[in-house]
Amino acid sequence: MTHRSGLTPYGKFTIIRKMRKPKIPLEKSSGNVFADIGFAPRAAAELRAKSSLIVAIKDTLARRKLTQQEAARLCGTDQPTLSKVFRGRMDSVTIDRLAGWLTSLGRDVEITVKPAPRTRRHGRLRVIEAA
Repeated sequence: MTHRSGLTPYGKFTIIRKMRKPKIPLEKSSGNVFADIGFAPRAAAELRAKSSLIVAIKDTLARRKLTQQEAARLCGTDQPTLSKVFRGRMDSVTIDRLAGWLTSLGRDVEITVKPAPRTRRHGRLRVIEAA
């Protein structure tokens, strides 16, 4: 609480100013944050797929109330590796390894290959998590 004199109840002066927030231009996302920050399309798709698998692993750990140590034992890896991946170090793990961890944690992983629509020149890589 500030008194009219500018003193707070503790006797210190405060300066009250209205600060204008700078206007930051907004850009609509492509739906893939990795593509938005400049990764090549193929790398962006792979990073997005890895991120989705990592989120599924973290959700599974939370649902099963597993510690990273317990999960690492089930996945056949060590806790520091699991922690590193959870902190975003995706370069140290493959999609195949992440899928293996999910199956070790009791999740089914399905890979579907189908023709791309004629409207797209190339296929795409994506992960869809079922409920």
